[in-house]
Amino acid sequence: MSRTMIIGAGAVAGVVVHKCCQYPEVFPEIMIATRTKSRADALKERLRDKETIIHTAELDADDVAATVRLLREFRPEIVINVALPYQDLAIMDACLEAGVHYLDTANYEPYDEAKFEYSWQWAYRDRFREAGLTAILGSGFDPGVTGVFCAYALKHHFDRIDYIDILDANAGDNGHPFATNFNPEINIREVTAPGSYYENGEFIETKPMEISRVYNFPEIGPKKMYLLHHEEIESLAINIPDVKRIRFWMTFSDSYLMHLTALQNVGMTSIEPIEYEGQQIIPLQFLKAILPDPATLGPITKGKTNIGCIFQGVKDGNPKNYYIYNVSDHQEAYREVESQAVAYTAGVPAFIGASLVLTGEWKKPGVFNVEEFDPDPFMERLNIWGLPWQECFDPELVD
Repeated sequence: MSRTMIIGAGAVAGVVVHKCCQYPEVFPEIMIATRTKSRADALKERLRDKETIIHTAELDADDVAATVRLLREFRPEIVINVALPYQDLAIMDACLEAGVHYLDTANYEPYDEAKFEYSWQWAYRDRFREAGLTAILGSGFDPGVTGVFCAYALKHHFDRIDYIDILDANAGDNGHPFATNFNPEINIREVTAPGSYYENGEFIETKPMEISRVYNFPEIGPKKMYLLHHEEIESLAINIPDVKRIRFWMTFSDSYLMHLTALQNVGMTSIEPIEYEGQQIIPLQFLKAILPDPATLGPITKGKTNIGCIFQGVKDGNPKNYYIYNVSDHQEAYREVESQAVAYTAGVPAFIGASLVLTGEWKKPGVFNVEEFDPDPFMERLNIWGLPWQECFDPELVD
């Protein structure tokens, strides 16, 4: 009987735990390990009537030795890492030492620098391969499902993909003047960093929010979206042969951007330590502490998300366009797993990726991004487990 350890107890972890409990045949026993054990205990209590056996433990995932001890005690087959991106390498180290497969939803970024890239985790390839362990990187939605969409499009619809536009729209309203739908610290670091896109073999950097477009999203309508740097661009540039350009776009409301600009102007988004009343604090972490917890937004968030990929390429010698996307409803997500749709769209793919490792369909030694596996079983499970996808063969293109 396989066991799974879930590290983290935030909004995304909550979704992962709920979904694991819906599939006890593959997840008969899980452990929620987190720094604040009371959050794990609260999750366990809400799911006490489920068939899946739930354990909880207090864990500082920065402490490799402590993580190794807990892994050896519980003996899971896989770790689902939905903690902070700063902790990815420490958890990978622990998995290697304890002989446990690994999966995460976001790539590593240093604690003291707003920079995220895959090089640090790709450096573990030989060690995981030699240990006979699987490590899957970025099995959320973006990155994650967007990479699977790319692999699926290449396998079934194109001989060559020339252009990829990844579009992420959240039309939800949570009633707060300023709140983030996932970890505020990670969200703000991401959107205030310089943008970039891949074109003709190189990455081109842009100023934050410098480039924008208006796009008419299915079931949502016209929304202004901004070009950002996003980690899947880095892996897709390698794993999608001959691709000429990849761009990532995300929507933001005028209210969000107005508040973010004001916070930047007064230094509240800084990650540089300052001294306050005799102690060192990081302004962005203080801001995180006073902003609404994303895990509390589920009951009050209304509206829909739309995340997908638009492809331009060639099939059988003819040009072809193709758009594949998912639309999720915040209130439907809350009714099912007590979470808003942004966490839902990240947590369900982590659960699916882990299930594919446990069933052997995505199990091979080494470190991999999701687009390096056969996309078909993942795509099938998206329709089964709550993220059905839709297709359009004559989409509006992004200029």
